Amino acid sequence: MLYIYMLGYDVDFGHMEAVSLISAPKYPEKQVGYIVTSCLLNENHDFLRLAINAVRNDIIGRNETFQCLALTLVGNIGGRDFAESLALDVQKLLISSSCRPLVRKKAALCLLRLFRKNPDVVNVDGWSDRMAQLLDERDLGVLTSSMSLLVALVSNDHDSYWSCLPKCVKILERLARNQDVPQEYTYYGIPSPWLQVKTMRALQYFPTIEDPNTRRSLFEVLQRILMGTDVVKNVNKNNASHAVLFEALALVMHLDAEKEMMSQCVALLGKFIAVREPNIRYLGLENMSRMLMVTDVLDIIKRHQAQIITSLKDPDISIRRRALDLLYGMCDVSNAKDIVEELLQYLSTADFAMREELALKAAILAEKFAPDLSWYVDVILQLIDKAGDFVSDDIWFRVVQFVTNNEDLQPYAAVKAREYLDKPAIHETVVKVSAYILGEYSHLLARRPGCSPKEIFSIIHEKLPTVSTSTIAILLSTYAKILMHTQPPDLELQNQIWAIFSKYEGCIDVEIQQRAVEYFALSRKGAALSDILAEMPKFPERQSALIKKAEDTEADAAEQSAIKLRAQQQTSNALVVTDQRPANGTPPVTQLSLVKMPSMSNVDHNPAEQGVSQANGTLSVVDPQPSRPSDDNIGDLLVPLAIEGPPGSATLSGHSPVFGFGGAPNAEDALAIAPVEEQINTVQPIGNIAERFHALCLKDSGVLYEDPYIQIGIKAEWRVHQGRLVLFLGNKNTAPLVSVQALILPPSHLKMELSLVPETIPPRAQVQCPLEVVNLRPSRDVAVLDFSYKFGTNVVNVKLRLPAILNKFFQPITVSAEEFFPQWRSLSGPPLKLQEVVRGVRSMSLVEMANLFNSFRLMVCPGLDPNTNNLIASTTFYSESTRAMLCLVRIETDPADRTQLRMTVASGDPTLTFELKEFIKEQLISIPTASRAPSPVSLQAQPAEPPQPLPTSSPAALSDPGAMLAGLL
Repeated sequence: MLYIYMLGYDVDFGHMEAVSLISAPKYPEKQVGYIVTSCLLNENHDFLRLAINAVRNDIIGRNETFQCLALTLVGNIGGRDFAESLALDVQKLLISSSCRPLVRKKAALCLLRLFRKNPDVVNVDGWSDRMAQLLDERDLGVLTSSMSLLVALVSNDHDSYWSCLPKCVKILERLARNQDVPQEYTYYGIPSPWLQVKTMRALQYFPTIEDPNTRRSLFEVLQRILMGTDVVKNVNKNNASHAVLFEALALVMHLDAEKEMMSQCVALLGKFIAVREPNIRYLGLENMSRMLMVTDVLDIIKRHQAQIITSLKDPDISIRRRALDLLYGMCDVSNAKDIVEELLQYLSTADFAMREELALKAAILAEKFAPDLSWYVDVILQLIDKAGDFVSDDIWFRVVQFVTNNEDLQPYAAVKAREYLDKPAIHETVVKVSAYILGEYSHLLARRPGCSPKEIFSIIHEKLPTVSTSTIAILLSTYAKILMHTQPPDLELQNQIWAIFSKYEGCIDVEIQQRAVEYFALSRKGAALSDILAEMPKFPERQSALIKKAEDTEADAAEQSAIKLRAQQQTSNALVVTDQRPANGTPPVTQLSLVKMPSMSNVDHNPAEQGVSQANGTLSVVDPQPSRPSDDNIGDLLVPLAIEGPPGSATLSGHSPVFGFGGAPNAEDALAIAPVEEQINTVQPIGNIAERFHALCLKDSGVLYEDPYIQIGIKAEWRVHQGRLVLFLGNKNTAPLVSVQALILPPSHLKMELSLVPETIPPRAQVQCPLEVVNLRPSRDVAVLDFSYKFGTNVVNVKLRLPAILNKFFQPITVSAEEFFPQWRSLSGPPLKLQEVVRGVRSMSLVEMANLFNSFRLMVCPGLDPNTNNLIASTTFYSESTRAMLCLVRIETDPADRTQLRMTVASGDPTLTFELKEFIKEQLISIPTASRAPSPVSLQAQPAEPPQPLPTSSPAALSDPGAMLAGLL
């Protein structure tokens, strides 16, 4: 039974026999009974109640071997029943002076397990003094086990165990001076490092140490540990000594030791962050970050600033993150310029995973520690220019607030905004902030060359064709402001701006349309326009949204890491067919995470959405979107992360998935979503089935499956949302194949009809079975062919994925810049436009990646993206529900790290956008090596080469030689 269980099978028999063996008088039977019971039964199993008396008899008995077996069982299973019945007996064994140390060790660990499951089993009133007595134990094995129990007890209630504190200090003194430590408890010359770590961990649960003698003794021990630890070549000794050292550092910080000891700690960590061993560097940076919470050590940590900045360029991303956290924490007014400049310099080479956090922290440091506001404006504009895609809107909102609230800063900000607009290629966020600032304050630059209203308008208007709808709204406001500042009016400039307003009065976007209509009407009021479109009033002082966002990010970091780990574990396997689409037709819900957003009542307002404000309060143009709640009552929002699950879905991750469109799965859906596992047949396939499937994903004819008796080939033709596959079933032997059966298990998004398959395939013959396919809607789910036959005494059954996949319904299309940019801008944000950073991509050149995309019928359009490291692809998807739907894809690669990229996918259908994004990600990560770099393919679907005829004398086989598969023999 135990062997069957170890092989992974469920054992639902023989439990009573195993439990009854516990009562056996002889050791072999009793040992087997205890082992099998502890492995097969859990704490809620009914059979355990039958064994409680037998286990108790062994615990209170005199046979030490039986006592150890019983304690091991209780410790492994735990449970309420065992705790209530046996905890008192286990405590008696632990404090008994007549028991051997081996039994007492097991008793301590058994009691620890019972306490963790049921804390009320230990009566504090009667046990605290007993616990203190156990710490006087001379045997280090019993002492180590008792210390594990003490850590659990004091973490739950430290007030009851004050008497244990001086005993813990004496234990550390004993170990530090290596007094009476047996050789078997010395690890690479270190006296029982496990006991030292546990003892210092227990001391950290006590808030402080009042007794001066105890405090002095403890600091002497900690001083000895700090001075006696160094990096050596032996890895095992390093691990043990550093485990003790870093626990000592944590205790020093907890006790808020004297400044001299803190200086020693920082100096020691400074040595660690400079060694070659990456694990030690990581621990040094992490503990130095924790040291920042202690007062009066910041100046000492600053001495290591150069080495910390060097760690930003470490190959290990974990070390880079810890270095970034440490630089962020140690920054103040004295070193803010140096640190921020280093972060800006590092920003251009940092990998995608860190850029958003890096940009946010650089912006916060510039805001908190700016020596002057002009420097702050310079930093933020550089930040937006270098990492525009990774800069949140909150950052440029904050710049606008600073400029608006500080009159002395307004001319300088306008000059810098004008300079950035002269650059040939700038990010859209730079356009936003520059347009806003110049709209408000360009009149302050009227006497400067190149800054007349007409020139300002001209250079801003050059950016209009390349920006999204949200930026167009800001530009319209800027044009109205420029017109207002031009008094007396310049008729040529006025006519140009009026023409633009007139053009956008019929825009489909309601925000742009309303602004154009209202600005056109307001601009006709002449001199009164300056009163109506006066400068924006100062913003009220409030907590920075950036700092609030950083605090929320740090608070949720652990939770988000766990969510991402679960999402990675649930990533669809290439061999698994799934359908997790909700019944309402929204995109499928995978792991959907919730992130708490800050309350809008204290978040910085978007200056672009405040529209126009009259100085005397008679007019205000507000955001016309009816679905947006007001700032006063919006409360806390919960929004799904697009990277964790598809947008547009409000289903929580805790809900069970819904299969298909009809709610509960029907029989066919249930079969279609079953895992396609490796079949256990006596007849083994020839070649790799998965590689054959992936090859057919790239071409329309080839071999799907082959074994010694049969070869199954496919030839396919695809037209818009329909397809026709022909299955070629070839008998390779001189005997017939009988009991042939073929069943199609289609997913819910495909309508498939297979013609009749003959029950017998004659010797050395080939039969053709047409299969009609209709694509109903976008999905990545795969149809399965359940095929079986019999040859002699061999019965073979295989389940094969059919290459009727998403890309078969693509028609590649080339788009020009004039066609691409309007479509790209019109699809603004989730769920129609999704973005994700993809890691784990096999390193390949841009040419290889372009060939791969072309092979999946995604046409790469060169020259559309000004960045030569990026790719833009387009295609048209066909289905009954969407008909022809244009799909646009943008791939941003990192030249320094080809194993990661950022992908943006857009289409007019939310489900299609999500499915296409996931499809491309799967191909970049999961495809076999042989399929990763396909040869370039033609843009138009060419007819596949006809298979060669089967060498046979059968007239039926020779009747259509163009339909025979090559190489059957």
